[in-house]
Amino acid sequence: MNKSYKAVGINLKSSPLGESDRLLTILTAEYGIVRAIAPGARKHKSTLRGRSEVFVENELLLYRGRSLHRIQQAQTLASYPSLSQNLGKLTVAQYWAELVLAQAVSEQPQTELYEILTEHLRRLHQMSAPSAQTEVQALLARLCHGIYHLLAVGGIAPQCFRCTFSQQAIAPPETTEETWQVGFSAASGGIVSLAAFEKTRNRQQKTSSATSGTCREAPSSYRTDRIPDNRTGWPPLTGKLNAGELAMLQQLPSPQLPAEWLVPPAATSPSHCQGLSDSWQTIEHLLRQYAQYHLGTSIRSATLLNACITMF
Repeated sequence: MNKSYKAVGINLKSSPLGESDRLLTILTAEYGIVRAIAPGARKHKSTLRGRSEVFVENELLLYRGRSLHRIQQAQTLASYPSLSQNLGKLTVAQYWAELVLAQAVSEQPQTELYEILTEHLRRLHQMSAPSAQTEVQALLARLCHGIYHLLAVGGIAPQCFRCTFSQQAIAPPETTEETWQVGFSAASGGIVSLAAFEKTRNRQQKTSSATSGTCREAPSSYRTDRIPDNRTGWPPLTGKLNAGELAMLQQLPSPQLPAEWLVPPAATSPSHCQGLSDSWQTIEHLLRQYAQYHLGTSIRSATLLNACITMF
């Protein structure tokens, strides 16, 4: 078996190893996640120094080791220098990388995941905004768009168009209604009609009451911690969206977001920009809870994201 092989990959993690090496976690289109040593990459004159930076795409010649592989040659195909120059962009890219690492596997092609990640990184790299406020809005919109697409590749994107309880279509009202809301439940898989949620909760409460009235003693093996809390319903709501936020959520499956959500017209008032930023923050929070629930991992970059938004 030939232990040398070629792959195209993008660096998602980089850490020091030994005196001068780097250990890279690379997403490759052909072989999924590869952990490889970049020998001498921390030396000043090493040809691998820049090619071992995070979010650099390389054409690689690797040697297959027992547990870690070894980079023999690397030729850079693309890099995204603006990510390292802007804390907000870098945080968004790291957020996506965490989602990829939670989904990708080794020794299996990950072509679609690779293409989606690199496309969103390219858009993020090219993004520009005329002011700090519009930059926050654009970053959050780009972030949410990427989160949805990465989850969709894994087949776990949230339901945005139908109630996960009743399966009835839900669309925001054509006229603005400030009190109109729809629920979102990570456990049930997406948006939830509040009427259907209440109906289900009431039905569960009645069933629970009837059961408790006929079964006064439970066997010792009965697990009471598995009983849903009928005070909050089951599955519980993660949060709620207003009409405008639902409209924004329902745009996420599209290949492109409306241009005015990314770069608002010059005449757009600061209050309108702030409103859009607040709405994107709400959507990001719900998507984060959803991703953490279904992937079984926490997204550490979210803490830095909140700090970045505060700084802006």
